Amino acid sequence: MSDITTFLSAWAQAERSRDTHFLAERLTDDFIGVGPLGFTLPKAAWLARHTGDDLRYDTFDLSEIEIRRRPAMAVVTARQDAAGTFAGHPLPRTLRNSFVLVEDDQGWRLANLHMSFVAGTPGAPPLPTNPTTK
Repeated sequence: MSDITTFLSAWAQAERSRDTHFLAERLTDDFIGVGPLGFTLPKAAWLARHTGDDLRYDTFDLSEIEIRRRPAMAVVTARQDAAGTFAGHPLPRTLRNSFVLVEDDQGWRLANLHMSFVAGTPGAPPLPTNPTTK
């Protein structure tokens, strides 16, 4: 297992268990998270998601991990499968995530995360229809 996959596994566990201590250390100070609806959250707001009762994960896993590594950075795409709620509403079950990781003397840190719906999965918008087909 590479150090990047180890980091991603630890990050997923921190999200699932609401470990704001780990997240505070492993997100860069200028971290930006982009949610599946296009909203952006800086580091403080990302951490705040876990301090109230609104966000709850029952499961949270990453798969289909593809890593593109460069000196001191990596771009990763992965499938996120999670079950949970936000403010009592079900979360989308499947997302495609793009991560930008940077490496410093402390190891890997997450600088940017962009989440996208996977069309046709529970919680995602419906697949668009082609008006020329019936």
